[in-house]
This record gives sequence, C-alpha cells and structure tokens, in this order.
Amino acid sequence: MKPEITTRIDPRIGDSALAALVAAGDDAAVRLLMRRHNQALFRTARSILKDDAEAEDALQEAYLKAFRAIGGFRSDAKLSTWLIRIVANEALGRLRKTRRGAEIITLDPDAEIEPRMEMTSNSESEAQPEREAQRAEARAIIERKIDELPDAFRAVFVLRGIEELTVEETAAALDIPEATVRTRFFRARALLRESLARELDIATDDAFSFAGHRCDRIVESVMGRLHEVFPRAG
Repeated sequence: MKPEITTRIDPRIGDSALAALVAAGDDAAVRLLMRRHNQALFRTARSILKDDAEAEDALQEAYLKAFRAIGGFRSDAKLSTWLIRIVANEALGRLRKTRRGAEIITLDPDAEIEPRMEMTSNSESEAQPEREAQRAEARAIIERKIDELPDAFRAVFVLRGIEELTVEETAAALDIPEATVRTRFFRARALLRESLARELDIATDDAFSFAGHRCDRIVESVMGRLHEVFPRAG
C-alpha cells in the first residue's frame, strides 16, 4: 500500500477496482473497503475467539496485513473470501497463543470432533413490552447458543448461516473441503435447534408465572377481603 491519496469513489465500485485503489494508497478506498466488509470480518473473528474485544483487535491486525498484501490480490478470487481467510488466520493465531497446550479450534477436516453443547437453563428476566427489548433478548439468547457450538462448527455456521456465504466461499475462506462445510453446517444447525428448543421449553414452563410477591399479594388481598365479608367472631 502506497502513501495516502484521496479520491471520490462510487460506493458501487467493484471489488477488483476497489482493491487496486487500496493498493495505490487511496484513503477513501480503504475506508470504503472496511465499511463494506467490517461486519462479515468481525463475525468471522468473533466466531473463533468468542470475545468482542479480542475479535476487534484481531480484525484491526488482519486489516493491516491485508493492506500490506493487497497489491498481490488476484481478481479471479473474491475479495471478501480473501479477507475472511486473513482474518480467520489472525484469529486462529491469537487463539493458539492464548490457549497454549489447551484444546484449540481446528479447521482440519480429518480431526475427530465430538459435538458438545451445554444446555443452560439460565432464567431470563421478565419480558419487556417494547418490541426492541424483546428482539434484544432473543438476539442475546441466539448469540449465546452460537457461542456454545463446538469451535470448528461455529466458524462454519457464522459464515454460512449468518453471512450467507456459499459452500464454495466458506470452504475457500476456511481452507477446508466443501463436504466438510456441508457436514459441519448441518450438525451446527441441529445442535442449535436442540439447544433453542430446550431454552423455549424452559421459557414456556415459566410463562405467565405467578409466584413470589405477586402470589403473596393476591393471597393477602383476598384474605383481607374475606375478613371484611366474614369477620371473625370475638
């Protein structure tokens, strides 16, 4: 990437032309590239590291590496796939450093993976009437369940199920066979369905709950009225 220059850029510019401008040091092109790909790349890093702050750090470092190497970007590849692979490698490298000797995420298609998923039963706070609060609560549950997916499944699910990359794009980004992408995505969805169904069952059991202070209040209120209607003798 060369010293900074700035031009006016059509936001609809294609990836190849955008990459060329970035390689030439165009500041506006750099900003546009990041805004275009930030979400997908953050989700990729987050799916591996399971930590927002770590994912942001990995994303920034990956961008710097990408910008240094973007002059070699081949237009026959998809820019998003090229960037996702750089971010995934950066995130995996960080994971290996922080988990020295511990079990780490593997993208090896031949590795034996035992799908494990904790079925948490944390009760959610009472639902708020506002739609946005309900959406936020649902999103938090889904994000937590995605975090509980086995490591190798989680990255595939985020790219395929959330970012809607094709099987081919996901395989290229993670450097695994397409058949492995299909298998892991299928199993990830099955695990999520099972876990979310468990969460729904727990929530259903608690629906229209009438315990605690609400129950006590009604009991005391009715008892008070009974004493008014049927006053106790002497």
